[in-house]
Amino acid sequence: MTSRIGFDNAKYLKLQSEHIKERIQHFGGKLYLEFGGKLFDDFHASRVLPGFIPDSKIRMLLQLREQAEIVVAVNADDIEKSKVRGDLGITYDADTLRLIDAFRNFDLYVGSVVLTQFAGQTAAAAFQRRLEALGIKVYRHYVIEGYPYDVAHIVSDEGYGLNEYIETTRPLIVVTAPGPGSGKMATCLSQLYHEHLRGISAGYAKYETFPIWNIPLRHPVNLAYEAATADLNDINMIDPFHLEAYGKTAVNYNRDVEIFPVLKTIFERILGECPYKSPTDMGVNMAGYAIVDDEVCSQAAKGEIIRRYYKEMCRQRRGLSNGSEVDKIEILMKELNLSAADRPVVGAALAVAERTGQPAAAIELTDGRVLTGKTSTLLGASSAMLLNALKELAGIPDEVNLITPEIIGPVQELKVSYLGGHNPRLHTDEVLVALSITAATETYARRAMAQLKNLRDCEVHSTVILSEVDENTFRKLGVNLTCEPRYQTKKLYHK
Repeated sequence: MTSRIGFDNAKYLKLQSEHIKERIQHFGGKLYLEFGGKLFDDFHASRVLPGFIPDSKIRMLLQLREQAEIVVAVNADDIEKSKVRGDLGITYDADTLRLIDAFRNFDLYVGSVVLTQFAGQTAAAAFQRRLEALGIKVYRHYVIEGYPYDVAHIVSDEGYGLNEYIETTRPLIVVTAPGPGSGKMATCLSQLYHEHLRGISAGYAKYETFPIWNIPLRHPVNLAYEAATADLNDINMIDPFHLEAYGKTAVNYNRDVEIFPVLKTIFERILGECPYKSPTDMGVNMAGYAIVDDEVCSQAAKGEIIRRYYKEMCRQRRGLSNGSEVDKIEILMKELNLSAADRPVVGAALAVAERTGQPAAAIELTDGRVLTGKTSTLLGASSAMLLNALKELAGIPDEVNLITPEIIGPVQELKVSYLGGHNPRLHTDEVLVALSITAATETYARRAMAQLKNLRDCEVHSTVILSEVDENTFRKLGVNLTCEPRYQTKKLYHK
């Protein structure tokens, strides 16, 4: 594990904001910018590009604050089905509110929300009423028959023409969403149609970090993107349109390449001509120019692929996938000659589990030190490992008990005797609460608490699938967690 920097974030922000300003001017002063990926918490990018700040896109937008207006697109079907963001565990309508709050906290102007694919969904209509009661403008974009291939119908009064025109006031319209499939591109193109009818010059561009178009097709960073989107069937490929137009190779992904001829025709019908010669031309991503240490980024990306492998194996074990994602990532790992053994915490955790016959966990600190935790009558393996890591970071002797049995005992009694729990061992969140209470009077506990911030970006592996509580605790601590695809017990119900 390394803490070396491979990505120059300051350079990236400068290049990115300048490039977007140029694109705004290119289209006569108004640009609809489709924002792909995550704006506030792009932890995938920060893991594969060490030095990338997770909220870099927001920081970039802050440099364009006076010019930018946010439109949040959310698919009405996703609201109706209560679709949940896997990384945050909240529904898309709740995440829409979270996004609006987050933008406002940065003093960025949120102009409106657009409900895409609207077809009278009851939950979506109720969400619209809720938003409007909160003072947020809401527009409806409807299902268009024959989309996206029946261009003549799409670009007509009966297609885009039926969509409500989103009133905007600024030159840069950032269209974002809670997740994929929300209709960001369709929203942008519909707006271009309506702007053109009104005699307003406007253009479209796309801002996604991955795949990075100007690094090699099979670069580990781009392969890590394939691993991350294994469930979406995204495949990186050379952009054939870019190669034909400019004689240069550029990396894009299959969905953009496949849809480009259709987009080209839509642009031609709306604007009279297509402003782009390739799907790569549509992008404004400058990330490739900010990679300053290719080897650091390559190694980080390889680690991410292994983590994605474990994540998909656990999803398969939980019955959330059919295993095809695991097969795809295994192929990527073979291409890069990777195995689980390349993740140091895996072997360390498995060795303790083999020796004790109980679940175990291991953590790799950012300086490469590896520590373990084993299951005891008082603590689960992850909790024990967490305390061991904090002691190591704080320079506290191993024999010191940060939390005494006299404090752990009453917590166990509360769990089992009063709250109906069956497992008396403390989860990681319970351990941290007990530690914080102890820190009020004990110096060692206080020193350990001060080290929590240094767990960010550490690597952890558990020999069993952890509870949702433990997973959430590690996520909040910024720890990169993987688990063996097995449960601690043979029960059918696991909370």
